[in-house]
Amino acid sequence: MDKIPITKEGFDKLKKELDALKNTSIPENVRDIEIARGHGDLSENAEYSAAKERQSYLYGKVQEIENNLASCNIVNTKNIIGEKVIFGCFVTIADINSDSGEEIKYQLVGPFESDINENKISVTSPIGKALIGKKIDSEITVTTPGGTRQFQIIDITSE
Repeated sequence: MDKIPITKEGFDKLKKELDALKNTSIPENVRDIEIARGHGDLSENAEYSAAKERQSYLYGKVQEIENNLASCNIVNTKNIIGEKVIFGCFVTIADINSDSGEEIKYQLVGPFESDINENKISVTSPIGKALIGKKIDSEITVTTPGGTRQFQIIDITSE
């Protein structure tokens, strides 16, 4: 099985989420199940059914995160120096087609840690794939769900 790249920060965030599930969410759920059991007939107990459903979700999430962690390859992104866009770097791009020339700065990360709200895009996303290996002033054309877009790389940094 191929290893999935991840930053140290992304790996630590996954481990923290796993710890929270195991040490907080699951014990709370076990208590909820015990309380619901005390309310009588389980066949007509909505609280019990909901707690059992949540238990299934939590254990599934734990398994998913454990599998993700096992398939990760932590990539050292400290002191990235280079002229090309690579995993972990920050890249500023400008929308060529936009009248505003809007610029946005992304960090290229692995699929387990991508979060568009934090401007972290996966190297496996359409934009991420198009950026990898390109240099400053390169123009890229990307087919996105919103249509074809063109960008120009403005800057590549390690932070």
